[in-house]
Amino acid sequence: MELDILLVDDSATVRGLVARALRLAGLPLGTVLQAGNGAEALEVLKTQEVDVIVTDIHMPEMDGLTLIRHLRADPSFKDLPVIVVSTEGGAERIAEARELGISAYLRKPFKPEQVKEAVNSALGVVHE
Repeated sequence: MELDILLVDDSATVRGLVARALRLAGLPLGTVLQAGNGAEALEVLKTQEVDVIVTDIHMPEMDGLTLIRHLRADPSFKDLPVIVVSTEGGAERIAEARELGISAYLRKPFKPEQVKEAVNSALGVVHE
């Protein structure tokens, strides 16, 4: 099964690095969509189905936590796996993200293996 993933970060460079990490991790990628903030991500989701969202927290217009709140409030997306990849490392912020039902929280910088583990865990893939 190929994975369709939405990358949400206000930095095109970071989105590129995450996409590269996903490829290097050997994940079976389908379409990798991108959005520059949470509002753009919600627009993408109106026309595209994805298996996983990988989002930053700090972004203009709509941050990652607000995006997750919108997703959890919408029956169509309430169970969509969301992985947060951020430089934010504060315990309160991580706890807030976990309370919103994220699948994983990765701190930048990260390794491809960490991304693969987070995606597999989010999708319930059992490691052999």
